[in-house]
Amino acid sequence: MTDIALTIAGSDPSGGAGIQADLKTFHQHGVYGMAVISLLTVQSTTGVTRVQTVEPDLLAQQLDQLLIDLVPGAAKTGALGNASLVEVVAARAKDFRFPLVVDPVMISKHGHPLIDASAVHAVKSKLMPVTFLVTPNTHEAASLTGRKVDTLAEARDAAKAIAQLGVKHVLVKGGHLEGDAVDVLLADGVLHELHAPRIETKHTHGTGCTSSAAITARLSQGVSLVEAVTQAKAWLTRAIQTAPGLGHGVGPVNHFAAL
Repeated sequence: MTDIALTIAGSDPSGGAGIQADLKTFHQHGVYGMAVISLLTVQSTTGVTRVQTVEPDLLAQQLDQLLIDLVPGAAKTGALGNASLVEVVAARAKDFRFPLVVDPVMISKHGHPLIDASAVHAVKSKLMPVTFLVTPNTHEAASLTGRKVDTLAEARDAAKAIAQLGVKHVLVKGGHLEGDAVDVLLADGVLHELHAPRIETKHTHGTGCTSSAAITARLSQGVSLVEAVTQAKAWLTRAIQTAPGLGHGVGPVNHFAAL
């Protein structure tokens, strides 16, 4: 039986992030990938110049039509753009019989907003209570908690605070912390720290999308949460280490990296 994973996210025509990165990651992990488009971007490795969200009913129709026919083992979200789209996903997710991983994408690697202020509130109040795992970086964790997240201790506190929003499990990624890249996973009330060496490179476009997609792929295969997160982090480290160096800006990671 083929394992299936679903991504609900935005399109990155450069292929390094968003839907394109998610599908590449699913494929590399041996999972059949499906995609529902939430927004379109005009971007390359050098920056984002335009973001256009789809209409809420179009997002709903994509998702409803898909799930009548093909049920994934796990799903993830990426950039959702605005509160209306967040609310559509949250309403459908109440009936999901599979884990939902939420990558709360708020800003591109180039600093361009990918979500508006009202959407942040909708993520906190509507989406978190129906989410299996949320995977913010430290900037996103700060937005979700209203407090700074600059140190490992603050990342631990942020994970606990985010869990109070109703989400089952929290992964605060430590790529922006000083020193080693330490991710903090709060799973079933227990804090885990996942360490990896910091890699000096500018080619980190789409790391958040790729990481959450790898976790989603593993969950769709029936892997436990802690194991899925651990395996995804190890693979992402290899993907960053072997980045192909494409483009004139912040290039993509290597989605062909060995598992």
